Amino acid sequence: MSLLGTLYVGASGLDAASEELAVVGNNIANSSTVGYKASTAVFADAMAQQLTGTSGQLGLGVTTMAVQKNESQGTFTNTGISTDVAVQGNGLFVLNGNYGGDEGTFYSRNGEFTIDNQGYLTSLDGLRVQGLQASATGAVASGQIGDLQVGNASSPAQATNTITIRGNLDETAVAPTWDATNPTGTSNFNTTMTVYDSLGNAIQLDIYFCKNATTTPGDSGDWTYHVMTDGGNLTGGTTGTPTEVATGTLDFNTDGALVSNTTTMNKFNPKDATNPQTLTFNFGTGTSAGGSGIDGLTQYATSSAVSFVTQAGSTSGSLNSISIGQDGTITGSFTNGQTRTLGQLILANFAAPDQLASVGSTLFTQQPASGPPTLGTPASADRGSISAGALEQSNVDVSNEFVNMIAAQSNFQANSKTLSTADQLLAELMQITPAA
Repeated sequence: MSLLGTLYVGASGLDAASEELAVVGNNIANSSTVGYKASTAVFADAMAQQLTGTSGQLGLGVTTMAVQKNESQGTFTNTGISTDVAVQGNGLFVLNGNYGGDEGTFYSRNGEFTIDNQGYLTSLDGLRVQGLQASATGAVASGQIGDLQVGNASSPAQATNTITIRGNLDETAVAPTWDATNPTGTSNFNTTMTVYDSLGNAIQLDIYFCKNATTTPGDSGDWTYHVMTDGGNLTGGTTGTPTEVATGTLDFNTDGALVSNTTTMNKFNPKDATNPQTLTFNFGTGTSAGGSGIDGLTQYATSSAVSFVTQAGSTSGSLNSISIGQDGTITGSFTNGQTRTLGQLILANFAAPDQLASVGSTLFTQQPASGPPTLGTPASADRGSISAGALEQSNVDVSNEFVNMIAAQSNFQANSKTLSTADQLLAELMQITPAA
């Protein structure tokens, strides 16, 4: 090999060391970039030159074979932001939109998401996060992948259909004579609750309990209850007049357990709403129905009291907050206390994720060498799970990068010596004076 060839060999070493320094510098610069994956420069020797008349070979220097990405998991940092998510395990988020003038599908480990003014879940670059949209009833349609619109959800009013009451009725109470015009004065105990009609209007119901006279020796007695509301709440009713909308009986055994109960509806017709509205009263499962008889109303010789009252209805509500589960399910919480599934994230896996092409902003695009994506929900198959309120940090090990920087610097200096030595020899050669 000529001295000029030696210069080219040394120059290839300088180029390689410069490229390694560039890779190291880029890693260090992105040590705080969310979702960034460190890269490593991989080198190979250049094609060797066969020496004439001998069996030896001279190398032609070094070339950069590849810049390989390190796909190892980065550490998580809690942010407390409900739309921030990180992937624990394999998989990349799928994003769609325009980036850098290119329209298409992109992939990323950066889960810094937000909700835009149209209610779509997006990246900070404005790309829309892809997933499975849920219906108005909270059902997720499998296979129908698209933009996730979760920020404009609302919760419609729900008419009350079930009322649940837990508590005790005093066994020692004396049977009164019921008078619907004076319900408070002719009952043993009463409780008040709010129910909702089909429009979400709140309607107050008063439930009055009356102990029945004991007619059978040894019988602990039974009770009658009357459900009343102001007539002004009902179609055709009169404001200020208590109106009975339901009545029923409660039968207890000598152990104070509920045996059975009955309910008779008297047409609960809320004004200007869907009617009649059926109400089911849950006082517990009686012994005649195979229950314990003590999981609802009981009859013990203690003061009458209600320990728990609830109803399955609500007024309309707007979206208050969202949460994201480990399987990527997005759940909305509404101002009326209701919750509903709004959608579900999907993740993409690749046979060779390190072969994806980086386009900036921690976004990647599919390449022939990476293989096609396989899409699915988190925590399924070989896809990782979701950690909400957290972000995956860069997997750059800064201390290791400094070691690589020192090694690259040493390589650069050593290759520069090759160039300087060859240059000195050429200078000596140029000083040789031809014989006269």
